[in-house]
Amino acid sequence: MRILIANDDGVNAPGLSALHDALCDFADCTVVAPEQDCSGASSSLTLNRPLHPQPLANGFISVDGTPTDCVHLALNGYLEQPVDMVVAGINLGANLGDDVLYSGTVAAALEGRFLDRPAFAFSLVSRQTTHLATASWFARQLIQGQHKLQLPPHSVLNVNIPNLPLDEIRGIRLTRLGHRARAAAPVKTVNPRGKTGYWLAAAGTVADGEEGTDFHAIRQGYVTVTPLQLDRTFHARLDDVQSWVEGLL
Repeated sequence: MRILIANDDGVNAPGLSALHDALCDFADCTVVAPEQDCSGASSSLTLNRPLHPQPLANGFISVDGTPTDCVHLALNGYLEQPVDMVVAGINLGANLGDDVLYSGTVAAALEGRFLDRPAFAFSLVSRQTTHLATASWFARQLIQGQHKLQLPPHSVLNVNIPNLPLDEIRGIRLTRLGHRARAAAPVKTVNPRGKTGYWLAAAGTVADGEEGTDFHAIRQGYVTVTPLQLDRTFHARLDDVQSWVEGLL
């Protein structure tokens, strides 16, 4: 099996190397990742200039673009061999609930939607690397077992791993996305030359973290697996909108 590995923390991020090391002894792994941290890039593409892939000494390929650029480029002609699967991570920091709307890690996995296998996005719920080995262990177990999974090609499994030693993880829970409250207002700054700027505030607190959500399971010490789909059509409301449209004419 040929696996394309990408991330949004950048090609030199420890989580990227940890994921590669966890998978490379049983799959042919190719790493194509942004040259810089692109956290929060979502599914943005670089369309105003060419991209310049750069092979590195460790065999990874650095791209001066976004996570989605990396996967799009790799799958659409840059790599000589076809890829069977896209795996993104290991992100340092949670991708829970509404985070998936902004996550470059999840976006990189979503860009693998044209392949026959579901893509995976892995995140460690910490900015520290203390228990990165725990996340690596679970990534390997899930990828090794993915052949038993029957999901449509356009599926992504969003996986979050608590920042705990392996022997303290209570298991794996299938979850739905929780929801965050609205973020705080941006923080206004003024530089020494009098120019005003704004730092976007941190993500909002948890508004929906009840049992069954990824937020709840993480707090209980479980690895969370949440199936995501690309189709954002609100199918249950198509008839309502149809009636509204017809009433306008």
